[in-house]
Amino acid sequence: MNDNSVTQPVSDELVQRFSQIVGTAHALTDEGDIAPYVHEERDLFSGRTRLVLRPKTVDEVSQIMKLANETRTPIVPQGGNTGLVGGQSPRSEAEVLLSLSRMNAIRDVDVAGRTLIAEAGVILQHVQEAADEAGLMFPLSLGSEGSCQIGGNLSSNAGGTGVLAYGNSRELCLGVEAVLPSGEIYHGLRRLKKDNRGYDLRDLLIGSEGTLAVLTAAVLKLSPKPAGREVAYVGLASPEAALNLLKLAEARAGTQLTAFELMPRIGMEFTIRHTQGARDPLEAPHQWYVLMEISSSRSAEDARATMEAVLEAAFEAGDVDDAAIAQSLADAKAFWRMREELSWAQKPEGGSIKHDVSVPVALVPQFLAEAGLAVLKAIPGARIVSFGHMGDGNIHYNISQPVGADKEMFLARWGEMNDIVHGIVAGLGGSFSAEHGIGQLKRAELAKNKAGIELELMHRIKKAFDPYSILNPGKLL
Repeated sequence: MNDNSVTQPVSDELVQRFSQIVGTAHALTDEGDIAPYVHEERDLFSGRTRLVLRPKTVDEVSQIMKLANETRTPIVPQGGNTGLVGGQSPRSEAEVLLSLSRMNAIRDVDVAGRTLIAEAGVILQHVQEAADEAGLMFPLSLGSEGSCQIGGNLSSNAGGTGVLAYGNSRELCLGVEAVLPSGEIYHGLRRLKKDNRGYDLRDLLIGSEGTLAVLTAAVLKLSPKPAGREVAYVGLASPEAALNLLKLAEARAGTQLTAFELMPRIGMEFTIRHTQGARDPLEAPHQWYVLMEISSSRSAEDARATMEAVLEAAFEAGDVDDAAIAQSLADAKAFWRMREELSWAQKPEGGSIKHDVSVPVALVPQFLAEAGLAVLKAIPGARIVSFGHMGDGNIHYNISQPVGADKEMFLARWGEMNDIVHGIVAGLGGSFSAEHGIGQLKRAELAKNKAGIELELMHRIKKAFDPYSILNPGKLL
């Protein structure tokens, strides 16, 4: 297993040498200054480090990695610290945290070529705003888009709500700039949509969770803005009905279907209970909901007509019980807010055991049914909040503790619930990690579920890039 055996804290001498590269003002050693970098939002991983380095340029990152390679010092790259699997957390004072947050320049926007070059520390929302100012759009959209950074998005191959129409982060990137563990710089900021010159290192580095190289910049693909966009909230009786609606929407709208999110009633109740201003989007409660978005490159009228046609056909087929189409931008934002607050609304309800899984789209209803029976058999009274991107088969299968249960005793059953849920996912040909990555949280499961030559090849690749295992050790592999 690729890991780093260094256990001694970084020496005072090394702290000084690293600090000289970025300047003492950007080499943090005070516990109070370091604290925001070593605590993540779920509090599952309590990180530790003696030193946080905040470089401004790719040359400074290169110098840092050269010194780390020379001294065999483990380096943990970090973006916005929004990761959910501990991939961005240093494990001991032997590891140096490398924050890319100061590398936050948008280097270029090419309107004709529909590309944008952003450094790794640019916040996703700022990329979206820069694209909008250029009359275009960057379609990657996440709940954490106001704080997550492009380098982290690419390192984890982030997905989000737009994958159905636009693909995940890998599909939204044409080229990358990266610093290897040796300190060498890979100059891969290419704008080409077609480039078949051998192995695609871009695709290899994207999704590698900072274990092969430090991503420092990327060429991002922009898309034309839709001329019209319609959002509907739909109430229905079952995931099977939602699947029928999805098939109908894809048949009627084609590539105009830009989002299709599935949510259970209990998730709506949590959101209404704990989110100020949230309200039930439909008059009567329903067992399940779909948030559906249809976009048109032609006109707002075309988007509205397509949405109405889809819903009319779904009502006639008996798959939809009620629906509301947003009548204004404020309505559309309110609809999306109900979906976006689902993750946070679970926290006040106590312990939550979370899963980020994917199965073939057609098998989503079967997965939900089988997993529900198995989970409730193991923990009667558990409250299952299964929601997410039904259009691409990615379900966030979260289990909230029974009302009145002991939180710590409930969370102690995390591994048991993983075995149950992930076992069902595997039986359906799915993945136990759809979009959040492996990090520390799922490292053992990767070793168990990706045995044989596939896992061995991953170890060989890691060894080729990082022979001393100094880059994000203890993560992924």
